[in-house]
Amino acid sequence: MPVTVTLPGPAPWGFRITGGRDFGKPITVSKVTEHGKAAAGDLRPGDVIITINGEKAAEMLNVEAQNKIKQSPGQLQLQVER
Repeated sequence: MPVTVTLPGPAPWGFRITGGRDFGKPITVSKVTEHGKAAAGDLRPGDVIITINGEKAAEMLNVEAQNKIKQSPGQLQLQVER
């Protein structure tokens, strides 16, 4: 079941991702920094990112997803599958 995680901005968000179209794997949260914004928002390692601010992440390259996350103004909204 998809879960929506909304993190208050600005960056740093406190998490890392792996995967992407260039790796042939879904974009997944690989690390969450303790006491960071992502941890406070209940983002968890292993969460598969479905959308980044409403944009489907399935076809994004890793670097595209990273840029969308980094350049997110104000807040960051992720829809994830646990």
